[in-house]
Amino acid sequence: MKRNGFKSLRRSAQQGFTLVEMLIALTIFGMITAAGVTLLTLTVRTQETSERLLGQLGEVRALGALLAADLGQAAPRLRRDGNGARIAAFRGSAGNEAQLMVLTRRGWDEESDAPHSALQRVEYRLIEGRLVRRAFMQVDGAARAVTQELLGGVRAVRLRYRDREGGWRDSWDPTDPTLLPRAVELITDDDVHGQIRQIFLVGSGQ
Repeated sequence: MKRNGFKSLRRSAQQGFTLVEMLIALTIFGMITAAGVTLLTLTVRTQETSERLLGQLGEVRALGALLAADLGQAAPRLRRDGNGARIAAFRGSAGNEAQLMVLTRRGWDEESDAPHSALQRVEYRLIEGRLVRRAFMQVDGAARAVTQELLGGVRAVRLRYRDREGGWRDSWDPTDPTLLPRAVELITDDDVHGQIRQIFLVGSGQ
């Protein structure tokens, strides 16, 4: 039926959507798609950031775990260098030298098929802004070492050692070469984590 020369509105609706309705539907669909892409992008970025932060936290935890294991099992055992000279069981600097600490620990941090004693010599060094740990195959002499990087971009390292009287020393080189500190304080400052302070017991802490 026609009214004033126009088709009925009901008949026009039955024939399909109008152009205006199609444009509105496409606009809504575009907005939903854009919101979905934005949400997906934010989710991916959040996941990447979380993985990066967890990796950085893992570095600090690995450093702390190794130091806790090494210092907690430190032994008052003298060692000899390549010339046969006796060296103190534990030596530590204030952090202003390349060699930070060197000590002998009981047990091994990893399994090895090569024959070795029940003791292991480990050393912590600062090399070109990298804090590394060196584990030697033998306690005495110029033995082969396995190097492991623990932290990179290190700007500064500070070490202190607690003695039997409860005082703190900037370095450890006692008169008694078998004497061990009771605890070690390590402060690192690197590009990623900033300044971190950790304290570890040496041996049984006695």
